[in-house]
Amino acid sequence: MRWKEQLLTLTPYQPGKSIEAVKKQYNLDKIVKLASNENPFGCSKKVLPAIQSISSNLAIYPDGYATNLRAELAAFLEVGEDELIFGNGSDNIIQIISRALLHPNASTIMATPTFSQYKHNAVIEGAIIKEIPLIDGDHDLEGMLDAIDEKTNVIWICSPNNPTGTYIPESKLISFLDSVPDHILVVLDEAYFEYVGADDYYESISLTRKYQNVIVLRTFSKIYGLAALRVGYGVAHSSIIKALEPAREPFNVNSLGQEAAIAAIKDQDFVEQCKEINRQGLDQFYTFCDQYKLSYYPSQTNFILIDFKVDGDKVFQSLLEKGFITRSGKALGFPTSVRITVGSSEQNEGVLKAISEFLAEN
Repeated sequence: MRWKEQLLTLTPYQPGKSIEAVKKQYNLDKIVKLASNENPFGCSKKVLPAIQSISSNLAIYPDGYATNLRAELAAFLEVGEDELIFGNGSDNIIQIISRALLHPNASTIMATPTFSQYKHNAVIEGAIIKEIPLIDGDHDLEGMLDAIDEKTNVIWICSPNNPTGTYIPESKLISFLDSVPDHILVVLDEAYFEYVGADDYYESISLTRKYQNVIVLRTFSKIYGLAALRVGYGVAHSSIIKALEPAREPFNVNSLGQEAAIAAIKDQDFVEQCKEINRQGLDQFYTFCDQYKLSYYPSQTNFILIDFKVDGDKVFQSLLEKGFITRSGKALGFPTSVRITVGSSEQNEGVLKAISEFLAEN
């Protein structure tokens, strides 16, 4: 087979360990998964009735235009229906953008460490990759501007950033966007947008009006609790959406996901409740880390990256054996850290107890 050469050395995305696999391996009755930044409270109670209504139509293809979801989301965001593109999760839209704009004669700029799929897709397309190291967990926007050249087609901005949980203040982002040439697409990946509480966070939808080279990516997988159904979306000027659509595979958002997302949008009380409980959960982690003098990045997401100053795999393994699945920072670019999803108050107390036991043993 004449495979693309880059595929032969590219590592597939490594998802977090499954609950059932860990139960079996360590003979544990109860496992708490705090690895993939899922919503510990599930989804809105309005979702299940919505998807049950179409369970008898599974032989029918999904609406390839996502007509009803498009109308509902456009009204909610106060954008035009032609300013939306939908994906099988926002990961799929990252793939679409890469497919449309990246190739061996194009360069792309991203922070490092950041969400792995920007680089992953750029490698597949054979693009020139420019990674700009974070500064104290934050995007080095000046460094990213300096990296722009005549081949640059896409700049990826993850805010809040995964895995640090940090964000870009509005004033810094505006200054950055003012300096990016109009022909370069700037991707504002906001998977954790709904969790943000910072007063100086930018209003990204309005930025797509001012800057017609900006696309905002969001997802229903995080605070909306629909990760299993894979629904993400992008918001941009209609000209960007029109150019991207031919690179989108047909029927890429399933019928169950479309109906679930519509129901989820209509329950903003659930979203606000989850956001508030998440902030309280982060405070549990902050208090603990301050008590034990552990370094961490203040987070605008539903996870926290904690530096233990030892091999992250060692901490991960200790927590795993105690029934908590977390994410070692070793694979995320922070080898002495662990990324932990904020769970319920009880789950947080449990994992913090397990961490205190690790610290006492080590």
